[in-house]
Amino acid sequence: MTLDRDLQSVQEVRNLVAQAKKAAAQLAEYSQDQLDAIVAAIAEACAQNAERLAKMACEETGFGNWQDKILKNLLGSTVTHQSIKDLKVVGILREDEGQGIWEIGVPVGVVAALIPSTNPTSTVMYKTLISLKSGNAIVISPHPGAKKCICETVQLIQEAACKAGAPEGAVGCISLTTVQATDALLKNRDVSLILATGGEAMVRAAYSSGNPALGVGPGNGPSFIDQSADIPLAVKHIFDSKTFDNGTICASEQSIVTLSCIAQQVEQQVKAQGGYFLDEEQSQKVSRLLLRANGTMNPRIVGKRAVEIAKMAEVNVPNETRVLLSRQTEVSRQNPYAREKLCPVLGYYVQDSWEEACDLCVAILQNEGAGHTMTIHAQNQEVIRAFARKKPVSRLLVNTPGALGGVGSTTNLAPALTLGCGAVGGSATSDNVTPRHLVNIRRVAFGVRELEEIRGNHPVPETACQNAPMLEKSPQSSEPVTSADVEAITRAVLARLGMA
Repeated sequence: MTLDRDLQSVQEVRNLVAQAKKAAAQLAEYSQDQLDAIVAAIAEACAQNAERLAKMACEETGFGNWQDKILKNLLGSTVTHQSIKDLKVVGILREDEGQGIWEIGVPVGVVAALIPSTNPTSTVMYKTLISLKSGNAIVISPHPGAKKCICETVQLIQEAACKAGAPEGAVGCISLTTVQATDALLKNRDVSLILATGGEAMVRAAYSSGNPALGVGPGNGPSFIDQSADIPLAVKHIFDSKTFDNGTICASEQSIVTLSCIAQQVEQQVKAQGGYFLDEEQSQKVSRLLLRANGTMNPRIVGKRAVEIAKMAEVNVPNETRVLLSRQTEVSRQNPYAREKLCPVLGYYVQDSWEEACDLCVAILQNEGAGHTMTIHAQNQEVIRAFARKKPVSRLLVNTPGALGGVGSTTNLAPALTLGCGAVGGSATSDNVTPRHLVNIRRVAFGVRELEEIRGNHPVPETACQNAPMLEKSPQSSEPVTSADVEAITRAVLARLGMA
């Protein structure tokens, strides 16, 4: 008898979660030093294989370029490890004898990790490191389009973890990738927390699963160039970001917003640095390629070079073109230039004042990408503060590339490939997710005062007792209080409160 693939995949998930639950119980007994040794071994193994896995990911998915994926893999391994290696996140974290409070880090248990095809190997590394650092087991759900390189990365990690003393089942991975398998993982009652990185539909599924989840919504960050900016450097930063791995990081810029008084200078720098402004006809051709009929991003354009996208749209551009730009005035869901584009394509908007530009950036973010990331290029502190107060984002990056600054490479934000979008973006956190988000804090609180002290500090006014409705019967009366008595007292109280 041949079992249905969907049923087999669901059973595999049940087995993986059961093994992970057992491993999590063992990991919960490990000291921070024991966990750190496992994490160090995994990080080293991943770094040693960063180039091989980058090439595998690029070949399998067709997204980006392997040279930049090496840097992503190092971010997910070496850089992440350096950031977290000295953190203490399990065991007794703080003992405040003066306040009578202890804080103890407790692993959440089993982490379910959804892995996207845009950053497959690096995200596996990063999520595994932060999960095991905090004493949790992890079960990975690969994107079907990157299954081979994800599974290869997991196997490498499993071997390194086992040699370093991790229990069997601490790192699991679904091999039968089906929609039913992912759904079963998300809804499994033994999953303690979901780390959801992927498309908007997948993140919504995680939040509606019934299990706690930390998800990442779409990015659609505009980049504002103020008149106080170093314009050549601003354009360089935007292009460095938008061409890094061909724009597959969701924190990368999706639009340029600038001022009419400097538009000519900005456009000169755009052209000088490899940008190509599409004319109206060309913009329409590329527009039809960017979105599918159902209004979602066309996967064919993800992680492709600008010249490849132009060729697909039957638009002729110079071979040295790095980024395609389209002049725009409209912001709507129907306008792909005002939406997330995980490729080297930018919308280009010009406003007369920074206040108008500020409002336009808000409109772009509210159109898509609220809560995620945007960049500003300016030296004027007043303008930067105004943007910081008003923008519905979790990360406002100043004078740095969005893609690299958002994940903590060119900023001092925590290195991460799961970037929380806060409440405005439908996320449970606005942070770059770290091991601290994967533990519960158990608080031990010692008694420091008695009831008599509380009463002494907060005496009950005598008038409160004098004005209280009294029972007609003496408290010493042996007669029971009847329902009529209760009703009378209730009416009296409501009358005093003016409610009857």
